[in-house]
Amino acid sequence: MTIQYVERPGIIDLGWGHPDPDSLPTQEWAEASVAALRRYGWTALTYGAGAGPGPLIEWLCDRMAATDAAKPEPGEVFVTAGVSQGLDLVAGVLAGPGDIVLVDSPTYHLALRILADHGVDLRAAPADGDGILPAQTGELVARLRRAGRRVALIYLVPIFGNPTGASLPAQRRRELIEVAGRTRVPIVEDDTYRELSYSGSAPPSLWSAAGEAGAQVIRLGSFSKSVAPGLRLGWLTAQAPFVRRLVERGYVDSGGGVNHSVALAMASFGASGRYERHVSAVRELYRGRRDALVEAVRDGIDSARFVVPDGGWFLWLTITSTVDTRRLLVPAERAGVSYVPGYRFYVDPVSTVDQLRLSYSMLPPAELAEGARRLGRVVDATTS
Repeated sequence: MTIQYVERPGIIDLGWGHPDPDSLPTQEWAEASVAALRRYGWTALTYGAGAGPGPLIEWLCDRMAATDAAKPEPGEVFVTAGVSQGLDLVAGVLAGPGDIVLVDSPTYHLALRILADHGVDLRAAPADGDGILPAQTGELVARLRRAGRRVALIYLVPIFGNPTGASLPAQRRRELIEVAGRTRVPIVEDDTYRELSYSGSAPPSLWSAAGEAGAQVIRLGSFSKSVAPGLRLGWLTAQAPFVRRLVERGYVDSGGGVNHSVALAMASFGASGRYERHVSAVRELYRGRRDALVEAVRDGIDSARFVVPDGGWFLWLTITSTVDTRRLLVPAERAGVSYVPGYRFYVDPVSTVDQLRLSYSMLPPAELAEGARRLGRVVDATTS
């Protein structure tokens, strides 16, 4: 069987943002799938409602009431085939060739590819070490408009972001919402990691505060990190008129709701209590792995500077000894360790040669520690 992950013998690969294989709830999912078929019968295997099946949407609304600062109405939810498909769908509605899309710096590297498929002009929004700078972003929007350019949307991962693991500070979240409301530029908020919070509740989403400022925020969510990526199942929350626009798209009219059968199995998985138990277990698993990698990096890479993430899957390192992480990758892999160089997470990578991303989600603590030791030896050899 062919899967996306490719194991390379002898290399501890800290680059893959994938779940621990042993954490995937195979038996529980089988039981949920059978329960959905027994409850919904043939309706689980036919074309579904455009926005997604009611049982999952109702469960999602209740779940978001518990994990966020606002509960969506059912008409504000649209079921997707994951965040990637959701972002592609939203970009197809909001943006066209030649439009400008502003993105955080750094940001999720594969989102850049999805957005680029729509022929847009990707630009880095002003940012510093704490994330996007709202006032300066508003000023950039104004300059671009004076130059006759259309700014279609702003994309960011504001909570436990990929690649940094950081969350946008509360004051900046409020200010960015105000900027979006004033400029009428929609925000597309990738909220993939909300459930993987290791220090209490995750911060409120941008979507939950958008109504107060009259801003349009489309929040993307996924079960890829909290349950399993193979489900290819997620959702978005947005203003009801925007959801209706999605429901009216031709491919929805042609085929009905996205991933209907899996969505009903997810509704069964959630309503049974299995989801809550599973998420609690993987939070503990990934918290322990985060701690293991943090300790190993502190012990093994003296020149690494980083902030311990409160959630998500990633540790973002800046190597303070002037190391080009693009060129370091080849000797690192010869030494049996790999990572993702930092330049891949920027639209303009010129000044990002000293950064890299490590993932702690897939490997056990002993391998994380050994990977950090190998990387530390390579860094030391390069800078000595």
